[in-house]
Amino acid sequence: MEGNEIRVVTAVEDGRVVVDIEDTGAGIAEEKLAQIFEPFFTTKPSGVGTGLGLSICRGIVAELEGELRITSQVGR
Repeated sequence: MEGNEIRVVTAVEDGRVVVDIEDTGAGIAEEKLAQIFEPFFTTKPSGVGTGLGLSICRGIVAELEGELRITSQVGR
């Protein structure tokens, strides 16, 4: 069985904290990237997850005057 990996790298750039998170997941199709921060949006099958995680994270980061950005490729 192939293992999954999540890599977290932190740094300070221009007085801001930067957190890069990379994983070995299947990736997200480009046409769905604009939706991933919407409440209840999920790429998982019905009944698996609620689609609230990224929406909540975005709200917390925004309250701290930060931002979330994503890049993804299917299969990567």
